[in-house]
Amino acid sequence: MITLTDREKEVLRYVVDNFISSAAPIGSRSVSKKTDLNLSSATIRNVMSDLEEMELLDTPHTSAGRIPTDKGYRYYVNSLMGQGSISEKEEFLFKGFFNDKNLNILENQEIFLETSKLLGKISHLLTVVSQPKIAKGIFEKLEFVNVASNKILVVLKIKSGIIKTVIMEITSEIPKIKLEKLSSFINEKLSGLTLELIRETYAERISDYRHKEPELIQSFMNSFEKLYADEESGNKIYIGGTGDLILQPEFEDPKNFTDIIKLAEDKNLVIHIFDNDKSLENKVQISIGGENKDAKLKNYSVITTSYNLGEVKGNIGVIGPKRMDYAKMISLLEYTSKLINEFSN
Repeated sequence: MITLTDREKEVLRYVVDNFISSAAPIGSRSVSKKTDLNLSSATIRNVMSDLEEMELLDTPHTSAGRIPTDKGYRYYVNSLMGQGSISEKEEFLFKGFFNDKNLNILENQEIFLETSKLLGKISHLLTVVSQPKIAKGIFEKLEFVNVASNKILVVLKIKSGIIKTVIMEITSEIPKIKLEKLSSFINEKLSGLTLELIRETYAERISDYRHKEPELIQSFMNSFEKLYADEESGNKIYIGGTGDLILQPEFEDPKNFTDIIKLAEDKNLVIHIFDNDKSLENKVQISIGGENKDAKLKNYSVITTSYNLGEVKGNIGVIGPKRMDYAKMISLLEYTSKLINEFSN
């Protein structure tokens, strides 16, 4: 771990804070005039040179000023960054959004898309919201609804309030009474178990009924597998902020803007930004530039956290230039996570 003097810390903090707000390299004269260090420009230049030798600052080819490096941002985030907050206007926007929707957040998948859009408008960054993964969810009840002579809608309710549906294909129409008996049997056998455990053991748990209605039970088992497979392969994520990124100076260059739009379209890459989010307590994770595993993310910073809906968990995050307001983005994600949790309850 790099050890800095108080003077070096103050200079690094000033450079990072002001580069974040201005997107322009910071010169020694600015540091000398606008900090309480009471040091000459020449002395500040020496301090900045020392910080550059420690690879915390860098000098762009086109400027005499300095900008933070990945290591500089990391030191700032770990040791120098202040507490962020969201404005009253932003808080009003969020609360108004959830109240206006007047929805049961868990039964309306649109909430995840709309949340990603709202986050994008406020942050001016690429925002990502993932639906909760249902494997840890606890089975509450199941219903069958006839929708056609050869199709039945399977409605699965998870204890957290999440509802999943899948179409069950059948060879001929099944009487309503028979479907009701089957749903009662399944609910009795599976209620209170996690979907993960059900998937591993449902063949044994419903074997009694399988002898009575082999085709019907097989159709149900196929539907359950399809629901689980969709969950594993679907990578249900929602992207927001693509229209707001242009407000960032880094993306005024058409090539840079095209690169991040391509990144947003690569959902397989985007979903993996949550791979490192192992937290069970909705902790914030920050990955800066070269710290990201994927080379396509080396020019960006990624901040993620999670939200809990009962026993299941989803994720939210932002992707943007390394010159992002880390404190503000952390508070924004924490607030969003808290709101989703509150409204879901």
